[in-house]
Amino acid sequence: MKYIIGIDIGTGSTKAVAVNTSGDAVHTEQVSYPTLHPEPNYSEQAPELIWQAFIKCIQRTVTALKAEPTAIALSSAMHSLIPVDKNGDPLMNMITWADNRSSSIAKQIKDSDDGDTIYEKSGTPIHAMAPICKIIWLRENKEDLFKQVYKFISIKELVWFKLFGAYEVDHSIASATGLFDIVKLNWNPLSIKLCAIREDMLSSPVPVDHVRQGVKVDILKTVANVPFLIGGSDGCMANIGSCAIEPGVAALTIGTSGAIRVANSKPTYNHKAMTFNYCLFPDLYISGGPINNGGVALKWYIESFLKQKLDSPDRYSEVLSELDNTKAGADGLIFLPYLLGERAPIWNSDSSGVFFGIRNYHTQAHFTRAVIEGISMALFSIAKAMEDGGLSIQKIHASGGFTNTRAWIQILADIFGKKFYLLNSEDASALGAAYLAMKKLDLIKEYAELKPLSSSPIESSPIEPNLKNHHAHQRTFELYDRLYKKLKEEMLLVEDLRDPD
Repeated sequence: MKYIIGIDIGTGSTKAVAVNTSGDAVHTEQVSYPTLHPEPNYSEQAPELIWQAFIKCIQRTVTALKAEPTAIALSSAMHSLIPVDKNGDPLMNMITWADNRSSSIAKQIKDSDDGDTIYEKSGTPIHAMAPICKIIWLRENKEDLFKQVYKFISIKELVWFKLFGAYEVDHSIASATGLFDIVKLNWNPLSIKLCAIREDMLSSPVPVDHVRQGVKVDILKTVANVPFLIGGSDGCMANIGSCAIEPGVAALTIGTSGAIRVANSKPTYNHKAMTFNYCLFPDLYISGGPINNGGVALKWYIESFLKQKLDSPDRYSEVLSELDNTKAGADGLIFLPYLLGERAPIWNSDSSGVFFGIRNYHTQAHFTRAVIEGISMALFSIAKAMEDGGLSIQKIHASGGFTNTRAWIQILADIFGKKFYLLNSEDASALGAAYLAMKKLDLIKEYAELKPLSSSPIESSPIEPNLKNHHAHQRTFELYDRLYKKLKEEMLLVEDLRDPD
């Protein structure tokens, strides 16, 4: 059997999805790894564990399907940073997108004369997640380490280097660094100067369908002659995997974090909300915004608030089983889900979570619904900013593990007031990477050919918004939006009350 592997190097795990030449998913593998928090606001991972997870996913897939793949294509989480030495060995753990240690540097850049220019040139929101801020932090706080750095790379670049001995970065990952010019498709001199580094300390930019063959790793000798596509970022690949690369079609995903993204022929800016613009192809950009607090906020609520163990996927379903029996708006209970600070559209690392409007008649079911509505409204606030900036959103393709809870999708449809189409439960980013390879290999002429396939379809019947609930949610959202603006300063002050231990 001929098949293609799409492999997504994610924050919590690496996942491989094998698809046949019709685009049907035939096998999946997943290997998890921990995130380390050695100090407050730090978020790190061990690169070697991620590399081993990548290898295991390929080996197990090849063993299970008893044949080498036709191609392997990569996807990866954005905004990671690994300083490496001349041998390509990491000088420290990888700094993930969720790391906030450089938040003060992000604020300095954002407020500087160059802030708007860097945002427009790079398409990257100026935030602690961006590698440009992380590099400056290392220069100012780890001087000895900074002097040893040969290259600043992402996790996918490290994997690519281990595979082929070449330092290359695809345009979409480069677009998420704050260092790249998304129109000229080269490194931005202004950003490089600000970091006080040289251009040769960064990888060579290449298109997402760039191919190499001849893996140099003995343990992967079973795929030694298989062509590898460098692929793209998880966000860009998810739009391909979600059949959302046409104008007006948004891809919405909720995993640990969450995002909503729309394809557009040119960058579309919103300076207030700092929506991103990442280059997928030279004539196609993925615009949108990410939230920090997706599934991680729900996980916190279940484990830390309800004190329930998440020992099986069914536990989520049990907790969310009463969503349909609780009114839209949770009887006036509002949840701001900013447990890990927040990215779009507020871009405030010091923001914090809030339950507001609690009365003695509120039950656990109200709190559960408020949490789901809060996460959903965070995504809606991004979509609103995107539309205010000129982007059109006519319908939404939803993917991620949360789609197993249909009531959550109904809440989203009601809040957005738009039709939602459910995708399959496979990883949209890994699928998108596999679809990219299929097009590169001429197994398909256009991505649209994949839409009717039964194994990766959009349901023929969309989830329609309930207009009565939509109007109720609009009233709730007005208060939701006002609450953050009124509490923004208090969220900063409350940091002084927290115990650093």
